[in-house]
Amino acid sequence: MIRRDIITIGASAGGIEVLQQLVESLPQDFPAAILIAVHLSPYFPSKLPTLLNRAGRLEALFPSAIEPIRPGRIYVAPPNQHLIVEDGAARLWQGPKENRFRPAINPLFRSAAVAHRERVAGVILSGALDDGSAGLWWIKRFGGVTVVQDPSRAAHPEMIQSALQYVDIDYVIDIPKMGKLLTDLATGTAGPKVSALPINIDDVGPIWKPEER
Repeated sequence: MIRRDIITIGASAGGIEVLQQLVESLPQDFPAAILIAVHLSPYFPSKLPTLLNRAGRLEALFPSAIEPIRPGRIYVAPPNQHLIVEDGAARLWQGPKENRFRPAINPLFRSAAVAHRERVAGVILSGALDDGSAGLWWIKRFGGVTVVQDPSRAAHPEMIQSALQYVDIDYVIDIPKMGKLLTDLATGTAGPKVSALPINIDDVGPIWKPEER
C-alpha cells in the first residue's frame, strides 16, 4: 500500500482541543510530516505550536518563509498567512483570503495534492461553514486519501458535513482512533476505507451549502 507521508489537517471552531487530543496520540517516531491550517484571527498572536508541543511528542512550529518538510514535524500556518506545499517545502504565502480566512484550509490541501499527489492524506476536523471541501476534492483527484472526524462527536460539524456531501471520503473516524489510522496511513499499512458510523447525511444535521451563504 502507498505510504501517505504528507498529512494535511484543517480545523476551525472547536478544532484546537481536538488537535491537542490527536497530537497526544501520535508516536514519537511518527513517519510523516503534518501540516495544519486552523482559522486564526489576524489580530492576535497564536500559541498553537506551543499548545501542540505540550500535548504531544512531535515538534510543532510555525515554518519560516520556506521550510523543508521533514517526517515527525508539525508545521502550523501562522496568523494572516497561508501555508502551502511546494517543491518538498512548506511555504508561507500572503495571498488573498479564501472562504474569508487567511490562513485557509483549501490552499494547503490543494497545493499538497498537486505537489505530492497520492502521498497526501487530508483530514477535516471540527469547524463551521465549508472550508476544506474543495481542498479534499483536489486530494482525492490526485490519488490521496480523505479522512474526517466523526461528525456526531464534533463540536461544530458543518465543515465535516460539507466534505461528506461533496467528496468521496475514505475514513470517518472518532479522534481516539484517528492517531492510529494516521500512523497506519503513513506506514502504508492502513486497511480499506471505513466509516465509524453508517453515514446518512440526514442523520447528522443540516448541511451548510455554498449557495445558501
